[in-house]
Amino acid sequence: MREHYSGAGLHEDDLAPDPVEQFRRWFDQWAATEPYDATAVVLATTDAQTGGPSARAVLLKGLDRRGFVFHTNRESAKGRDLAASARASLCFLWHPLERQVRVTGSVEPLPDDESDAYFDSRPRGSQIAAWASPQSEVITGRAELEQWVEAVEERFDGPGPVPRPPFWGGYRLQPETVEFWQGRRDRLHDRLRYRSTTSGWVIERLAP
Repeated sequence: MREHYSGAGLHEDDLAPDPVEQFRRWFDQWAATEPYDATAVVLATTDAQTGGPSARAVLLKGLDRRGFVFHTNRESAKGRDLAASARASLCFLWHPLERQVRVTGSVEPLPDDESDAYFDSRPRGSQIAAWASPQSEVITGRAELEQWVEAVEERFDGPGPVPRPPFWGGYRLQPETVEFWQGRRDRLHDRLRYRSTTSGWVIERLAP
């Protein structure tokens, strides 16, 4: 199988001076195509046990000048990876637009108030699931998971809010490099990378 890219190209003069602003431009164009789960992104970490690569999809839940935000069980495999190395990479693939964005940088846990605010906005079922699931651990079967869900539902039975679990929260990836990839004919793709320096962002073109 082979795809023939036909993108109009990406030129240095087209870019915003800041990678977050450039990301917003591209993301808005991506969201306008009404894709399924527009915020899906692959998060890559270093496995805390083996030192090897580990990747999975998460959802982007915030973005500002400070970085890219996602949430998870901090006792999960990715939570353990981040506790060990505090570095990660994100890869957004928007194939219908022949675009990819890669982000690398350091990761820090969100403050409790920011994690609380997002958890409070989640559907109640998702809040219950966050308490019930020992994410990434081996379990005996679906029935065991459903029993834990029932136990948590009984624990928080009533009209009151479900509090955020102490082991669950957000992370912010603070970008050090952000690469914007645009497909072109004959595999001569455009790759423009923002790299953080002490004097600000530097834009570099990479060979395809």
